[in-house]
Amino acid sequence: MTKSKSKYPPQRTCIACRQVKEKKALIRLVCAENGFAELDVFGKKPGRGAYLCSNKVCWELALKKHRLEYALRTKLDEGNRQTLIEYSHSLLEEC
Repeated sequence: MTKSKSKYPPQRTCIACRQVKEKKALIRLVCAENGFAELDVFGKKPGRGAYLCSNKVCWELALKKHRLEYALRTKLDEGNRQTLIEYSHSLLEEC
């Protein structure tokens, strides 16, 4: 027997705007073993993950309202938060 591909692509929800989108359209962040939030470009890193849209507004909302910390069940230190804020500045303004 061979595995058949699913008819529907996996769906995930952005933790900031709560929009459901295809998994590949969102950016995954993962809580690493050291407690830091890291980007998971390929979506394969182990650990608790959270998804954000690839726009600046969602990133700012997730960081300002502590939604990322809540979703990852961790506390971001100032250095880790600053790294994520710098990454968000390279993103577009809207979806």
